[in-house]
Amino acid sequence: MADTDEQKDWQAETADEGTAADTAKTAENTEDTENTTTDAAAEDIAAAEDEDYGVPMDQVEAVLNATADKDSLTPQMARMMARQAENTKRVEETIKGTKSNPRWFVPLFCTLMIIGLIWAVVYYLTTNYPIPGIGAWNLGIAFAIIMVGFIMTMWWR
Repeated sequence: MADTDEQKDWQAETADEGTAADTAKTAENTEDTENTTTDAAAEDIAAAEDEDYGVPMDQVEAVLNATADKDSLTPQMARMMARQAENTKRVEETIKGTKSNPRWFVPLFCTLMIIGLIWAVVYYLTTNYPIPGIGAWNLGIAFAIIMVGFIMTMWWR
């Protein structure tokens, strides 16, 4: 009963003062309280998730970053850390074994295909050039240049 009397007194005081400045302060306090409540709720959720899995998230991050003390790890965490190390080693070996083409390879085959296309278009438009006097063999030359470029794409790594 005493709580409700105090609440009524507080409500009466607030209603009597009722100025705009007080209303603004009340709004600011409400926002601060909501932000604090939201932050606290987020921390509670994180703590609840840690409790669900039985392992704090900072410990999981330490294991993944390989900065954890190996003596204090649970068997599950030790297995996870070993798997992570094995996967990392496998990826590094794969990268080392990968062969790549020289830097000029891609521009060369693109250029060859474009030159062959231009050669064919020029022949179709002029019927005499790029090499006068050989006639339709210009199309054969254009096709050969395009095919060399296309075959190079199959060797691209």
